[in-house]
Amino acid sequence: MHNITVGMEFDILKENNNIANENYEMLKEHNIVSVDFMGSIGAGKTALIIKLAEKLREKGLRVHAIAGDVTGRDDMNRMVDSGLTTTNCNTGKECHLDANMIHRCLHEIDLSSIDVLFIENVGNLVCPADFPLGTDMRIVVISTTEGDDMVRKHHDIFLHSDAAVLNKIDIADAVEVDPSVITGDYEKLTGGRKEMVLCSTKKEIGLDEIISIMGL
Repeated sequence: MHNITVGMEFDILKENNNIANENYEMLKEHNIVSVDFMGSIGAGKTALIIKLAEKLREKGLRVHAIAGDVTGRDDMNRMVDSGLTTTNCNTGKECHLDANMIHRCLHEIDLSSIDVLFIENVGNLVCPADFPLGTDMRIVVISTTEGDDMVRKHHDIFLHSDAAVLNKIDIADAVEVDPSVITGDYEKLTGGRKEMVLCSTKKEIGLDEIISIMGL
């Protein structure tokens, strides 16, 4: 029984990776820079994507977003209200997006009309780690409101991403969190090979650094 379970899991992950590779090639064919934003509910992923998109549009870049949620259109509506063209992607009962869901979305988007694609994954710090979507980068967003132990509790998602964002640093004192504890844990975990950007979308702190990491 255990062997069957492991086999099924391996097949699912292998198939996801195959489709992720197809997504990557499709995006590269259109010279699209793509980023998968992962993080908990309330970490500020939607607000961050909106602010980044605003800055990139000022540079003349065409930005599109895929809003991933279990149900509903709330995040999509916020993005659209900000002027960002957006595709909604509901997973039903799944706690993460997978490459096949994104593959279907890409076929609904006029890829020739965009330069940058942001994907907002489902609010979760566990499940998305094992399911790459075919993007250039994966960035984890956490916030000071979640406490100073987030890196220690969720190794996998930080190890399966290219960079991290510590959001809401403007209220760190109010929630009695020391950002240096979090950045220190991240440096230990990653061996200093990855960057964690201190960010506040409200104060527009760290946005340029994130854009720089994306090569834009």
